[in-house]
Amino acid sequence: MGSKWIKIAVYLSAGITFAALLFMVMFIFIKGIPYLSLDLFSWEYTTENQSLLPSLLTTLIVVGLTLLIAAPIGIFTSFYLVEYASKTSKFVSAIRMAVDTLAAVPSIVYGLFGMIFYVTFLGFQYSVAAGVLTSVIMILPIIIRSTEEALFSVSDTLREASYGLGAGKLRTIFRVVLPAAMPSILSGLILASGRVIGETAALMYTLGTSTHLPSGLFSSGRTLALHMYVLASEGLYVDKAYATGAVLIILVIVINSVATLLSQTTIKETVK
Repeated sequence: MGSKWIKIAVYLSAGITFAALLFMVMFIFIKGIPYLSLDLFSWEYTTENQSLLPSLLTTLIVVGLTLLIAAPIGIFTSFYLVEYASKTSKFVSAIRMAVDTLAAVPSIVYGLFGMIFYVTFLGFQYSVAAGVLTSVIMILPIIIRSTEEALFSVSDTLREASYGLGAGKLRTIFRVVLPAAMPSILSGLILASGRVIGETAALMYTLGTSTHLPSGLFSSGRTLALHMYVLASEGLYVDKAYATGAVLIILVIVINSVATLLSQTTIKETVK
């Protein structure tokens, strides 16, 4: 009897979650898609077109550079914690506590830190470099924790079989453990990229709100989420803010689809 009610609660919770997500997505699409036009994808932003193309390209640049820096650091840190470090080490415990603490820090705190350290102290000003470096610190806990869980999920029998065939530690990690854990690692990277794509507070104080496409690492710009926030807060272009939100959701869906395809391909290659 008890299991029946638990099953009902599980299905009900899943249904409510799916319904809420579907309602939100459909609401934004209904409000935003009618206002999508070619002017919104003009190369230059003006007060007449409120183009989102510079913000879209800036988003891709910021996400790409952030993952390029954060992914290797986070993944290799996780490999050290799981594969090399002693499980009873106080140093490892301190690292994990620091990672958990950073994961709980509000994004506005990252933004204030980035503004004080990168923008002011190092003199980067409002720039792509300041925004990217701040985003790296912000998503490192996500990548480290998700990669750790992915590595823990790999059975020790695979490692022991690899050692039994004469493979060394490093070869076992890259040829056995990493391919088996790659789908879960990619899931963590998707979560991390989603955090950057949807971020406003941290990037407002570091990347800036320039409407133009950045000309270099030390020039300002704005991401799609920040572009949408500015348009909505001004109160003059709310319809364009909804249109930007629709494009943002489509971008997230595309990124998730590509990552899922890569994950499935990796699984097939691992099975072979």
